[in-house]
Amino acid sequence: MSTTTQTRRPARPLPPLMTLTEAAAERLRTLYAKGEQGKLLRIGVSTKGCSGLSYDMSWTDAPGPGDEVVTDKGLTVLVDRRASLFLIGTVMDYETKALASGFTFVNPNEKGRCGCGESFHV
Repeated sequence: MSTTTQTRRPARPLPPLMTLTEAAAERLRTLYAKGEQGKLLRIGVSTKGCSGLSYDMSWTDAPGPGDEVVTDKGLTVLVDRRASLFLIGTVMDYETKALASGFTFVNPNEKGRCGCGESFHV
């Protein structure tokens, strides 16, 4: 009679829900210190665009019951819990280009983007 024992592999740690680049952190510090003082940035995903999903950002006074609180580089942002599965491991950046500037997202869950870059799918 033989017995086999199975050992459990240690659980692999999950990547952080979201991280900020230094450029994104600096821009958020500026926004939080000026016109959006006392507010928090909430990041979500909405149905929109050619590919189906789009990043959605809004300001709120306090975390809601459906928010995940993310703290990185000494700053707090909120992630809508309904969007968290779409955003795990995402890096939020801030880019300044010749004709436009704004927050961008590097999302490892994206499978593709539409031609105009406004929406994505997972």
